[in-house]
Amino acid sequence: MATSQAKDVNVMSNTALIRPSELESRIPLSSAAKDTVLEGRRQLEAVLNHQDERFAVIVGPCSIHDSEAALDYAERLKPLADRLSDRIMIVMRVYFEKPRTTVGWKGLIYDPNLNDSYEIEDGLHRARRLLMGISEAGLYSATEFLDPIVPQYVADLVTWAAIGARTTESQIHRQMASGLSMPVGFKNGTDGDPQTAVDALVAARTPQAFLGIDHDGQASIVETRGNENCHLVMRGGRSGTNFDARSIAVAQDALNKSDAPLNIVVDCSHGNSNKDHTRQHIAFEDVLSQRLGGNKNLVGVMLESNINAGAQKLGSDPASLEYGISITDSCIGWDDTVELLEGAYDKLGHEAAVGAH
Repeated sequence: MATSQAKDVNVMSNTALIRPSELESRIPLSSAAKDTVLEGRRQLEAVLNHQDERFAVIVGPCSIHDSEAALDYAERLKPLADRLSDRIMIVMRVYFEKPRTTVGWKGLIYDPNLNDSYEIEDGLHRARRLLMGISEAGLYSATEFLDPIVPQYVADLVTWAAIGARTTESQIHRQMASGLSMPVGFKNGTDGDPQTAVDALVAARTPQAFLGIDHDGQASIVETRGNENCHLVMRGGRSGTNFDARSIAVAQDALNKSDAPLNIVVDCSHGNSNKDHTRQHIAFEDVLSQRLGGNKNLVGVMLESNINAGAQKLGSDPASLEYGISITDSCIGWDDTVELLEGAYDKLGHEAAVGAH
């Protein structure tokens, strides 16, 4: 007769993971990368506090599955970011964790070899190494934090973080955000209602105490002071798009009632494009028009962009994947990205010229 168990009934293995401090010692934060991250956070905080009137654009692949292609994208983005920097602050999407509605590839950290081998420690190395390369090139990085352990491994290289629509309601993620060192955007829930994210902002701005790990991987009690640099991200949902002026007014009213910062970033993908990358420009141009019309609470947008447009399925042979095309949400291509951002730059310049007279 089999011996009954009271724990770990469905656990097949439990493998020790590298300590955050050890990963940092293997891939140490360089002075150049540190300077980039701190300057990016300073600038983004100034945008959120309306001390810097530039428009923020968080742009890049839906997810990273190919480090070489990600660096290629970064090398293209950096000169564009520099050229537009007096009117637009550009931050690159560098997403390693993908929340799934049911199942699917969960991101580079969890399955870096794209074959269900789950070499998570290798994934953490690759993620940190890539963020280091992007930061040393002088480009700011944005990511979504899904597992609350992950920030201990890579957060020192991140300028902006997102809490996604599926986790905005999670107490664990609100607590985590309260201790993060960078600005954090909370996305509205999958139903499209901004109130869940507004509640999250209130929680994340408040001091918290919770269970976590320290830099040596030791289970610990984490106490935070609260994060004052949190804001709302409107990303649409099951109820439809929510980038229009009426939806933005509803969100601003909800923020006002909760005494939360009125800063709003609009995600032009996901529900706001009906998951059709060719429709991202509709949300982008509408939000820019609202901004030019005087709504300074619209501090920026998010765009899903890659070297080549569209998306492809992962399949059973990663070697057959086409270069520079997303394996998660579909993205606009590089040429369309440049056209959108340069067009926005010109329009923002006209606004500045009119304001000067």
